[in-house]
Amino acid sequence: MCGIAGIFHIGTAKPVDPARVRAMTDAIAHRGPDGSGVWTAPGVGLGHRRLSIIDLEGSPQPMGYADGRFQIVFNGEIYNFQALRSELEAKGHVFATEGDTEVILAAYAQWGEACLSRLNGMFAFAIYDQADRRLFLARDRLGVKPLFYAALSDGSVAFASELKALLVHPLLRRVPEERAVEDYLAFGYVPDDRSIVKGVRKLPAAHHISLRSEGGLAEPQRWWDVDFSQRSTAGQGALEEELLAIMREAVSSRMVADVPLGAFLSGGVDSSNVVALMAEQSRRAVTTCSIGFDEAALDESSHARTIADRFATDHHSRTVGADQFEQIDRLAEIYDEPFADASALPTLSVCELAREHVTVALSGDGADEALAGYRRQVFHAGEERIRGLIPQTVRGPLLGTLGKLYPKADWAPRPLRAKTTLLSLAGSGEAGYADALGVTGPDARGALYSDAMRGTLGDYRAEDRLIELMRQAPARTGLDRAQYADLTFWLPGDILTKTDRASMAVGLEAREPLLDHRLIEFAAKLPDKYRVRGGQGKWLMKRAMEPYLPRDILYRPKMGFVTPINAWFRGPLAGEARAMGTRSALARTGWFDGEALGLIAEEHIAGRRDHGRLIWQMLMLDKAVGRLFPV
Repeated sequence: MCGIAGIFHIGTAKPVDPARVRAMTDAIAHRGPDGSGVWTAPGVGLGHRRLSIIDLEGSPQPMGYADGRFQIVFNGEIYNFQALRSELEAKGHVFATEGDTEVILAAYAQWGEACLSRLNGMFAFAIYDQADRRLFLARDRLGVKPLFYAALSDGSVAFASELKALLVHPLLRRVPEERAVEDYLAFGYVPDDRSIVKGVRKLPAAHHISLRSEGGLAEPQRWWDVDFSQRSTAGQGALEEELLAIMREAVSSRMVADVPLGAFLSGGVDSSNVVALMAEQSRRAVTTCSIGFDEAALDESSHARTIADRFATDHHSRTVGADQFEQIDRLAEIYDEPFADASALPTLSVCELAREHVTVALSGDGADEALAGYRRQVFHAGEERIRGLIPQTVRGPLLGTLGKLYPKADWAPRPLRAKTTLLSLAGSGEAGYADALGVTGPDARGALYSDAMRGTLGDYRAEDRLIELMRQAPARTGLDRAQYADLTFWLPGDILTKTDRASMAVGLEAREPLLDHRLIEFAAKLPDKYRVRGGQGKWLMKRAMEPYLPRDILYRPKMGFVTPINAWFRGPLAGEARAMGTRSALARTGWFDGEALGLIAEEHIAGRRDHGRLIWQMLMLDKAVGRLFPV
């Protein structure tokens, strides 16, 4: 687990200053506190920061292979590297190390770009071929590990694990990308492949890009996709057995480490599944870590303790105050781009706790996306059935009119918001799910923008890219399309970004066994009835885990990390809310109507409306803008 960075010149092979590459890697030293390295050749420079997990002394990077023809910098873990190594040794490859990095190099030397389909793991890496003067960048299937890149004015392309490393380069102009602001307000994060800095892009999940000495900056190519268009015909019992076998192997392969290893344990079904399967395969007590809150309504620590006791884990728990707002500036520094998921605060806390005891922690991320565990997916599937019964020519005028007339009830759970439901049913399923996945809708955003910002954005609307993604999805049903959107859009942009930055900020490696691509591909073939039944998502997984976990863990309502942001902006952060329209970095951008920002702050502080989530979103944007684009 590491941080990587580099520079490649397209065209003239200009020399690369090793000090510049080192400055880039130093900016992400938190990702690799155990070592560093830089390698340069005419027209290229590669840099690396290492967090030692496997082959602690024997796999320094950048690493060469085939008499130095190939050089790699790699961030991640390849879980099937031992099997791949044996296969490659049979083909005549000779290895000098015991880790997975050299296996990637040999696989690339043997199969070229096709090696990606043989890798089971999380990764972002760059391989330079000195013979062809070609740089190959690749990212894992689900986007667990990040990779940013930018074309610079001197004809070079710079890349790095985090945006802060690119910002060190003196030729990177710090100009904000207004469309990224629109994306962020719509979804709460800046999705792939855009960045908040104009000219910087993220390599999307499951994509690779080849840069050659001749030609311009090529477009990324997709090398894997999750296919919902096929259906398994196996019976329930066989499917349960297959799912359990995949999960067992996914967990066991992620327990390989030469450093202390444990797990996050929230007390929810997904992390409990992972801990149960770890305990089944471990000869010693599994180390588990959980965070509790000092407000009973937010606290799941008793459920975590139930699982810890059941599997006799070495359990570590810490109670934190719900008022964690003193960490806001630290969040802005960790995430670089604006990031509005407030659960980043407790995620950072549990990563800090885990790092006191282990270097690697397994998480339960991914099951909700893969196996339909979100309420919004279940609700969307029901809406799609209704849409299928009523023609659009009837739904549009009738339900649209009723929805406009019905009073708003933003305080209610989504299924009880009749206005939201009616308006959603009046439109397409894709548009309805984009609204469900979103944070701030088009009308609300439009009311905040200045005339100048509206002119700059023109007809660009953030939801349109998600709607098109769902329409083009390899899928059969509305549930398929909702899950496809979550796996390819929401997961890398929100969930995995949150976990990667929080864990790497403290030098902790997080692994996600429930995002094993074999589990994702298996789940995509499940008939809808095995994903959702009786209003229960993740139905087959819960059935398969009944011998392991108590029913009150498997079937209790989903909670997740919660923060009391509404109360913050009526109390200790009221001043921050009031400053948004006049004295903040946002006020200097000219993107927003200051009076509109002031109005939402005053309405919230007075208790007339609940704008806490929107104010939090604007505050995190303000913090990011202030750091990235100082006056």
